[in-house]
Amino acid sequence: MSNAAPAHLGALYPFLYAQPAPVVDAFTAELVVSTAGKLRETAALRAQVLTEQGEALAACARALAVALDTGGRLFAFGNGGSATDAQACADLFAAPPAGYGAPPLSAYALSADVAVLSALANDVGVESVFARQVAAHARPGDVAMGFSTSGNSPNLVAGFDRARRCGMVTVGFSGGGGGRLAEPGAVDHLFVVRSPSVHRIQEAQTTACHVLWELTVAELCGADSRPSAAQGVYADDRYTGTACADR
Repeated sequence: MSNAAPAHLGALYPFLYAQPAPVVDAFTAELVVSTAGKLRETAALRAQVLTEQGEALAACARALAVALDTGGRLFAFGNGGSATDAQACADLFAAPPAGYGAPPLSAYALSADVAVLSALANDVGVESVFARQVAAHARPGDVAMGFSTSGNSPNLVAGFDRARRCGMVTVGFSGGGGGRLAEPGAVDHLFVVRSPSVHRIQEAQTTACHVLWELTVAELCGADSRPSAAQGVYADDRYTGTACADR
């Protein structure tokens, strides 16, 4: 079958019938190299975080398991892209993916309700959007989980301050040097991704949060203990039991 264009159509719409040769110019080649470098950087940073903070993740998972097993609820929050990460984290705990045999756990994203956020920001101030929600909903034994790439967001710091005074378990994800969240007593459990790149920080935080969830499920469901939290990211090591699926 010929791909030749009728003379009148070929003249009017040559771009529909032309057979351009693959374009591999300097820009495309540079883009490929850059993308490959970023992927290597992401993989290395994720491995570093899980290796260096594996024991801390396991300790945090034990605390979360106790809290959630005794009626505690998880409240996640963050700003911008970190708000999306907070919502994804809450969804992971509340509606776990099929195949894990994991129980749904009570989890909410404080940064997901636009009406509440805009009302508090307008009537009270942006710095209070999380603290006010924590004060309204939380009770001792609940979990506050905040995401930030700098650890310096005033409303995040205020939210954790209120959470501590409410008797909540506090879990922070930060980047760089940790920011204000790294100050003594700011949070009970802090996981810092030591990178200057916002993108790499958020990618590694997503992995760390997923591993934290898997370890929490393992604690709740009695799965075999894992020697390293990093194992949780590999498909052949993910928890697949069903002992507490109907929990």
